[in-house]
Amino acid sequence: MKNIHLKARAKINLSLDVLNKRPDGYHEVEMIMQQINLYDEIRLFERDVNEIRILTGCKFIPTNATNIAYKAAELMKESYSIDKGVDIYIKKNIPVAAGLAGGSTNAASVINGLNRMWRLGLSLKERMDLGIKIGADVPFCIMGGAALAEGIGERLTPINSLKNVWFLVSKPSISVSTADVYSQLELTKIMERPDNKLLLTAMEKEDIVTISKNMKNVLETVTETKYNDIKNIKRKMIEYNALGSMMSGSGPTVFGIFKNHKRGKAAYNNLSKLYKQTFLVQSYYGRNEDEQSTEFKDRKL
Repeated sequence: MKNIHLKARAKINLSLDVLNKRPDGYHEVEMIMQQINLYDEIRLFERDVNEIRILTGCKFIPTNATNIAYKAAELMKESYSIDKGVDIYIKKNIPVAAGLAGGSTNAASVINGLNRMWRLGLSLKERMDLGIKIGADVPFCIMGGAALAEGIGERLTPINSLKNVWFLVSKPSISVSTADVYSQLELTKIMERPDNKLLLTAMEKEDIVTISKNMKNVLETVTETKYNDIKNIKRKMIEYNALGSMMSGSGPTVFGIFKNHKRGKAAYNNLSKLYKQTFLVQSYYGRNEDEQSTEFKDRKL
């Protein structure tokens, strides 16, 4: 039986600017995204029965056709006339509905994994073109590393990834609707926007001080007025010696950048007492399509 084990990595936004709203309701954005080594484990088992099954121990994600990983497998089967099925085991480590692309990265891993399992030989571009049909963040998660994202997030320019940088990532126990955040954003009232040219230069030089001091997410103008936890975590990050702190995506997760592991660990020890879903992780600087997945025999999660 063919089987593949993959790491579906989370992403954070080092900047997020919203430029305008399109007639179709989508927003034009310009943002810098970086993968981190916080990941879900995805295990794919080929089945002779022509059926897709989602199996997970996480009660917060659906196991039916509404699951984005299911949609990815269904799209692959329909696009390439595959008459086999697949079991998709998802071990969740990335917080759900957190602004970390947890669902999108699951879908991306399914596309990357099934490409190998079914020997489709799809190029990176072909896989990314499939991914955008499922979600705006999926192409980036298929590619991996770091990128400047434009359009609705689908136009990606690969950039230098940060290497061995320590991030403290913390999600408060609140839920934030991405659609609600964008609908409440008043574009004419945005006073400060990220300087992405400056940040891109800093990314090239891996200048984490400049990055930390110039990170900006315009969606914070909505969320910080509604959710005290977001402001509180940012304040605590700085209090615990983060070089800078910002909300990722539409939230509610907040991250801080730390000079080294020692400072990050000290901050983790303090913040994790207040917010359970807190993680100390490094930046990921590989490329997902180059990662060699491992095979295994055990179906246990």
